[in-house]
Amino acid sequence: MPTPDHEAAKRAPRRPTGSLDDLSHTALKAFLIARDAAFNVRDLLTQNSRMAFLAIKECEQELDVIERYIDDKLPAAITRVNETRARQLLTSLKCTTDLERIGDLAMSVALRVQARTEKMAAFDVRQLVEMSGILREMLDLVYHGFLELDLEAARKVLQMDKDIDRICHALFQKHLSEHSPQNFDVLLMAQALERAGDHTTNLAEDLYSLIEGRSLRHPPKKRAAT
Repeated sequence: MPTPDHEAAKRAPRRPTGSLDDLSHTALKAFLIARDAAFNVRDLLTQNSRMAFLAIKECEQELDVIERYIDDKLPAAITRVNETRARQLLTSLKCTTDLERIGDLAMSVALRVQARTEKMAAFDVRQLVEMSGILREMLDLVYHGFLELDLEAARKVLQMDKDIDRICHALFQKHLSEHSPQNFDVLLMAQALERAGDHTTNLAEDLYSLIEGRSLRHPPKKRAAT
């Protein structure tokens, strides 16, 4: 089911279309929608809820619309601002691209759950639920990080990605060692959630770059000793 924050975001009054405030507001809304997608993945895994499936589908569609909207409006907006504001707008564009991809990955998990004809093993459900829970918490942290320009939120998200990787690796070890091809879809779900975690670390790196003015992805090269 959609969370209260998502419903509030959907009910929020629209700001002037294409305005700078509107672009920032819309980008932040995308964080809440992606977080809701992760939340509903958990419900779908534990309850196989049709409502959860439809909520994930709606989230994925909304994220597509937001990415296209910002991509369309940002070029004109960026010509009217100073360098600092331009950097913020470019960050919004990069973030919505990652958030849209997270929506796609959540939808891929939902489709695989719906397509299963056999009940998933309890161990697999627990592991996938834990991964989706960590993903949701990461998205919540990075959302508040952008809202409050909190560098500590970015650091926490970068650390939490290791937990998702660890669970994904454990699932692969288990199923590959057991030679159980009928559970290959479980591995694809785990891989999708792991990749969603990677996209969330991209968001944390963008937050770091926005606050610190330098990128974690391209550290300055050390000068060779003379």
